[in-house]
Amino acid sequence: MLKEIEAEVNDQEGPSMTGIRGELLLNEPMSKHTSWRVGGVAERFFKPADLNDLITFISCIDADESLLWIGLGSNLLVRDGGIRGTVILTSGLLKELSLLNSDVVRAEAGVACAKVAKFCARNELVGAEFLAGIPGTMGGALAMNAGAFGGETWELIHSVETLDRQGNRHTRSKDEFKIAYRHVEGPKDEWFIAAHIRLSAGNGAESQQKIKEFLAKRGATQPTQLPSCGSVFKNPPGDHAARLIESVGLKGKRCGNAMVSDKHANFIVNTGNATAAEIESLILEVQQAVELAHNIKLLPEVHIVGEKKHA
Repeated sequence: MLKEIEAEVNDQEGPSMTGIRGELLLNEPMSKHTSWRVGGVAERFFKPADLNDLITFISCIDADESLLWIGLGSNLLVRDGGIRGTVILTSGLLKELSLLNSDVVRAEAGVACAKVAKFCARNELVGAEFLAGIPGTMGGALAMNAGAFGGETWELIHSVETLDRQGNRHTRSKDEFKIAYRHVEGPKDEWFIAAHIRLSAGNGAESQQKIKEFLAKRGATQPTQLPSCGSVFKNPPGDHAARLIESVGLKGKRCGNAMVSDKHANFIVNTGNATAAEIESLILEVQQAVELAHNIKLLPEVHIVGEKKHA
């Protein structure tokens, strides 16, 4: 069925055989869709028109097709050799944000976390302010239990909506998932399409002020002016990755155009035309240096995907 969809891409004037309304791109550069601004091409790259269009697409594709879902492309390193299979973009496409009732917000997977935080505050709901510090979408935040400023995504979750490989929708409770620090396990071959966030009523103006303070702190302490993925490593128990990296003198360490930020050591920034290989090499160098000095193996928070580019 993917061949039929690809044929439609090459014949935009022809009639639709599949009912797909979104856009399917072939050999799409992933550097255009990741916050690090690096990565090879995706074999196929799908932009659904909306949730119903995504369901139609999923139900059409081959059962063994490799799928990668992305939002804003943060927390993601795509190798220079690119991605075989299909990448599905949610950011700006699965974008509905609404109140289900007085204390539950429904946010689709492609809505930016910061937008969710501000929406909650405007509706006099408090507790979601920390989401403003997560540089990604709700889908990604759900998938990794993203956190910032002492809060974690799944602390807010009442239930989630998922989509399986057959295009069937499910509403699942929080207790159907195994939740840990930056780790989430749930039903196999299901992907998050929306979150139901339960909050408490409170002072919206105070909540909005708290969001402003969080964003100001993020700007003051993180290298937001250069392309990065957010935090590269998970914090080990009882310690901070940034402290460990700084302690071994790696702030400012470079590999080509990739550099350990001199503003926050748990960030690797693209200072120009860095490659994914340079970033990955720097990740490995940081891990080795910290392990040698402290006997602590830093675990990547960033998700590394795709194939290495052959020389």
